Amino acid sequence: QVQLVESGGGLVQAGGSLRLSCVASGISFSINTMGWYRQAPGKQREKVAAISGGGITYYADSVKGRFTISRDNAKKTVNLQMNSLKPEDTALYYCNGLTSIYSAFSLHPWGQGTQVTVSS
Repeated sequence: QVQLVESGGGLVQAGGSLRLSCVASGISFSINTMGWYRQAPGKQREKVAAISGGGITYYADSVKGRFTISRDNAKKTVNLQMNSLKPEDTALYYCNGLTSIYSAFSLHPWGQGTQVTVSS
């Protein structure tokens, strides 16, 4: 049974930083491409970053240069370091597996997500 558990969200002022973590179970984590998604109220869920099993990364233009995705295969964890946060980064953030870093389709049931709120 696949389980994805996100944590690390919170309330932060614009310009601040947060580090999100996602622990995965029930999947062959080290070979899976993993991604971070977000969904703001009234908007569709969007992919913001992804990392392949070999460490190749992808970033959406909106977060490039501010967010950094990383993974720890031994801990089955994927992280998202978010710097220079903006109010428009406010959303519920999720992780999931993908077939490739450029794929738009998630592979597993969604976790509960972690809320990020950036105040201006």
